[in-house]
Amino acid sequence: MPKILKNKIKSQLQSLLKNEREKYETFYQSFGRQLKYGVYSEYGSHKDVLQDLLMFYSSTEKKLVTLEEYVSRMPEEQKFIYYATGESYERIEKLPQIEAVKDKDYEVLYFTEDVDEFAIKMLASYKEKEFKSVASGDLGIEDDEENKSEEKEESYKELFDKMKSLLSGKVKDVRISKRLRTHPVCFATEGEVSIEMEKVLKAMPDNQNIEADKILEINVKHDVFQSLQKAFEQDEEKLNLYTNLLYNQALLIEGLPIQDPVEFTNDMCKVMV
Repeated sequence: MPKILKNKIKSQLQSLLKNEREKYETFYQSFGRQLKYGVYSEYGSHKDVLQDLLMFYSSTEKKLVTLEEYVSRMPEEQKFIYYATGESYERIEKLPQIEAVKDKDYEVLYFTEDVDEFAIKMLASYKEKEFKSVASGDLGIEDDEENKSEEKEESYKELFDKMKSLLSGKVKDVRISKRLRTHPVCFATEGEVSIEMEKVLKAMPDNQNIEADKILEINVKHDVFQSLQKAFEQDEEKLNLYTNLLYNQALLIEGLPIQDPVEFTNDMCKVMV
């Protein structure tokens, strides 16, 4: 498409967005997906034209917002544009990984379409603000408990190393969570491939079995952690049981399949008797 034509279309859509917001949102409900694909396709050659036209559901506004609107509301100390991925707004609201960001009263963009994260990865940043998943290994949030967490990490090293060994080939690491508040466990990810991207790639016909590097994060302030510690000190079989249960819980939270559902239900029964 000639550049002059692209700029003309962009100008018309920006005018619609600015002056007739309701009509633009109706248009976006039908064609927003195509705009996102436009950002992602052809190695991002159209991203500068399209980025101001994108809209995502906002955790604070409870409606679609533009990237410009998001950035204009960012507190001075906020470093990143935060986003969370999931099948629906309702499901994203319940994600354990979102707790730390919400505690800071930071706005989160909700991605519910399979193309969303791929488009954002292509953008990389908007107005010099990088995008950051709430499941990212490093949230970039200043934490008053940072030094204490590092001390605890060292004191729990043997336990976490044992759990990592038990989950060999399934997770890259097991560590203290700095993002969890009320939940006992979750996955974080490292690298360019997220769990949602893994799902999309695995669903493609030419599936190359690309997987995200998963980190099992444990909330050491949760009562469950006390049971983990006790099992580590007194009962290796029970530690194995608890480790597998927590891993499978993390899979369920992410909407990922459990490798052996029968074993999982049997493990649940062992805890109940």
